[in-house]
Amino acid sequence: MKVDETTLGGPLATIAASARDAEARGYDGWFVGETAHDPLLACVAAGEATDRVAVGTAITVAFPRSPMHVAYAAHDLQALTAGRFVLGLGSQVKAHVEKRFSTTWSRPAARLREYVLALRAIWTAWSTRERLAFRGEFYRHTLMTPFFTPQDHGFGPPDVWLAAVGRRMTEVAGEVADGLLCHAFTTDRYLVEVTLPALSAGLARSNRQREDVEVSVPVFVVTGRDAAERAGVAAAIRAQIAFYGSTPAYRPVLELHGWGDLHEQLHQLSLRGEWNRMSAMIDDDILDVFAVVAPPDEVGARIRERYLGVLDRVSLATTYEFDDHEWERLLGDVAGG
Repeated sequence: MKVDETTLGGPLATIAASARDAEARGYDGWFVGETAHDPLLACVAAGEATDRVAVGTAITVAFPRSPMHVAYAAHDLQALTAGRFVLGLGSQVKAHVEKRFSTTWSRPAARLREYVLALRAIWTAWSTRERLAFRGEFYRHTLMTPFFTPQDHGFGPPDVWLAAVGRRMTEVAGEVADGLLCHAFTTDRYLVEVTLPALSAGLARSNRQREDVEVSVPVFVVTGRDAAERAGVAAAIRAQIAFYGSTPAYRPVLELHGWGDLHEQLHQLSLRGEWNRMSAMIDDDILDVFAVVAPPDEVGARIRERYLGVLDRVSLATTYEFDDHEWERLLGDVAGG
């Protein structure tokens, strides 16, 4: 398994240092989400500052952007990074797409599938100089003149990874994507019983194998050098689990473990803004299911034990800062060295 750094981003002036540090610490990839900053711009800074790690988005919100806009940006980033760029796309949720981005929401799985096909059609037209003739239900790209066609950089199209929690979107990832970005609110049981079977169904539709798609998950980690430090980290993770657990789109994960009623309680508390009460509902049993709970020198081995044969890549979702010795051991243990 590979270990990636996944960040929420920040001011552009800070990105180069963040990416260089990730590369120096031995990470395999540097990925940035879309929250309060543009992830594609962040990848420009990260790509210029690094030489080895994969650089990508986890994720870029697809629907507010035309596939043509994203195709140009991803093409340039693939050239900048000499083939190291990964385009991670996600649908976001209806409220944000309609109310924050002022964009139409409709059949997200079918639409994102077509979005990826549109990207590939655009990149193919650029590389082959064939006529662009993509006509779909949601997108139509039929005009591309030489003046607007970028030069072939020789690195091929970037990999496209899709974020998914539900079965349908996971099937789409298996059918058309190069990677699957699972949500942090994903347990190993959900991966084995729901995610991987759905991924396999999608792969079968495109006559591909499991090794054709990389599966990545951010892993909640609770650790610390003493009881007080562990309690502080655990409190932050409990709050995160409670927040995700209150979201209707993630209810199926709780239902699989028999905690459907917990979602209802968390959701009602979230509507009232009672965040402290929500965290208190995440007991130790729930924490153990959603997070790797271990001393610092055992975290890597626990991750490998839990996810070997299930995942290809992990990132760590934790407030704990590993020192150099702990980090070196973690990387070795995850890799099986």
